[in-house]
Amino acid sequence: QVQLVESGGGSVQPGESLRLSCATSLTFFSIYPMAWYRQAPGKQRELVASIPKGDGYQTPNYVDSVKGRFTASKDNAKKTMYLQMNSLMPADTAVYYCYTEVNGRTYWGQGTQVTVSS
Repeated sequence: QVQLVESGGGSVQPGESLRLSCATSLTFFSIYPMAWYRQAPGKQRELVASIPKGDGYQTPNYVDSVKGRFTASKDNAKKTMYLQMNSLMPADTAVYYCYTEVNGRTYWGQGTQVTVSS
């Protein structure tokens, strides 16, 4: 059973930063694609950032609204993915989810709440 556990959410003011973590139980972490999604109240879940599978550095892809502000990364040795979020805005308020796909099955974490408000 694949387990994904997010942490690092919280309440911040506009312009501040947060770093989310996604710890996994994946045995061979580097061979699976990873992604961050978010879901704001009353909205559909949207893809925020994705990291292709592979050893070493893999270039992440971002939704336009977070380009230049968010940075996704992963540590294969720690089997953990990160999302560094800078210059946060109220529009970034959402529950953030970690995602992976293993042998055709999708897995989600429980989510971590990010609230940006003055």
